[in-house]
Amino acid sequence: MTHAIRLVPSILLAAVILAGQMFAGRILAGQILAGEAFAQTAAPTPPKAKPPTSAAASPSAAAKPARRALVSTSPNPTVDENTVQRISAAMLSYSVLEVQGGWPTLPANAAKLVPGVKSPDVALLRQRLSITEDLPADKAEGDVYDDDVVAAVKFFQGRHGLEETGAVGPKTLTALNVPVGKRLHQLGASLDRLAAMDLTFGQRYVVVNLPAAFAETVEGDKVAHRYVVVVGKTDRASPTLTTFITTVNLNPTWTVPLSIMKKDIITKMRKDPAYVERMHMRVLDGQGREIDTRSIDWNSDHAPNFTIRQDSGNWNALGSVRIDMPNPYSVYMHDTTHKEFFSADYRFQSSGCTRVEDPRALATWVLADNPGWGRREIDAAIAKGERTDVRLTHKIPVAWVYLTGWATRDNIIHFRDDVYGLDDKPVVVADARKQVASAARANGFILQSADTRPAEVKQVSYLDSQ
Repeated sequence: MTHAIRLVPSILLAAVILAGQMFAGRILAGQILAGEAFAQTAAPTPPKAKPPTSAAASPSAAAKPARRALVSTSPNPTVDENTVQRISAAMLSYSVLEVQGGWPTLPANAAKLVPGVKSPDVALLRQRLSITEDLPADKAEGDVYDDDVVAAVKFFQGRHGLEETGAVGPKTLTALNVPVGKRLHQLGASLDRLAAMDLTFGQRYVVVNLPAAFAETVEGDKVAHRYVVVVGKTDRASPTLTTFITTVNLNPTWTVPLSIMKKDIITKMRKDPAYVERMHMRVLDGQGREIDTRSIDWNSDHAPNFTIRQDSGNWNALGSVRIDMPNPYSVYMHDTTHKEFFSADYRFQSSGCTRVEDPRALATWVLADNPGWGRREIDAAIAKGERTDVRLTHKIPVAWVYLTGWATRDNIIHFRDDVYGLDDKPVVVADARKQVASAARANGFILQSADTRPAEVKQVSYLDSQ
């Protein structure tokens, strides 16, 4: 059963101020002056070194299909009712680090550091990792790349969306050398964007974080599953939005959006007149009647007065599943024929929609409240090849967000690359010394669902687990 949660502005403001006071109290206690790092992680020590989880790093990789992109197995959602508070608290910690001078810059040859090496660069790496508590403070000294450093590098890589190799390669070195000021700006920009959204949640909801290229299904305040996704290209960026999932389409047809028709289909038809037919597409007039493709001047620069629809089938660009979520941008979540994109580190290849690695599993979760629509029934319906539309018994809130910096409830601060360049825009929440102003801006951050029964709201401090 879903329940309504409404986080009123006064509670949000109090939570942010409380977080700031707790950070300030910690500073006054002398922990920072004594050289102890801020709590960037959920525990005082990073997790023990583990074998690489990707197929590419496994001894039997040659016998396996292409590796799966790294996705966290943490049960903590990217976005919940306390995300604004946690990002605000994270900004306070990074503001202090900035005042202290940030962290050291590692030299270019640090990208060649591997376990077992003894070098002055390892000593610098230890200092860098200890400042953000990826490495415990009592392990900060030394110049040997031992198991503690391996675990710390893996932990750092995990919260930056990098493959957890435990070795410092070019991508990890680049992330290590991002200055604290830029990280603070990422948190502020993310907080701005989140505060401007009218986020709606229930007991079950879905979040897609575009820069991280993953989707989460959340149930009972925990992530039920995290999916690898492919989102919009830089020139066809996926939008941020909030809406509801209302229907699952099995064996969907695809009505080609006007922008794709102009940029892709018409361009291909000029070179290959058989393209539309070969792709099982039909050209339709305003009344939905099929038009002979030979009757159309594909070289015309006029706006097309027809639509193009692709039939259901293995060739369909949407694959076998489409998750319908009405919105002004006409985007949705769907299957794809391009499965190879899911194993790539760079997953910004779509025309704006979100392609899901395991859409049948997502459809099964979405239809959990619909009697008679388990995984077996979904597979059977797809096998028939006929289009089937299953309307949800209870619509599910969904949000596509753009967070390049955020903090989860285990107090781990995460960062991702600003692929769409949105962080370059002016940030209203300029720094952590303006938390009261940022909280006031967050008045639109209201959580609610279709269920009108009130639920108890708990104030959770960012530092409760410390």
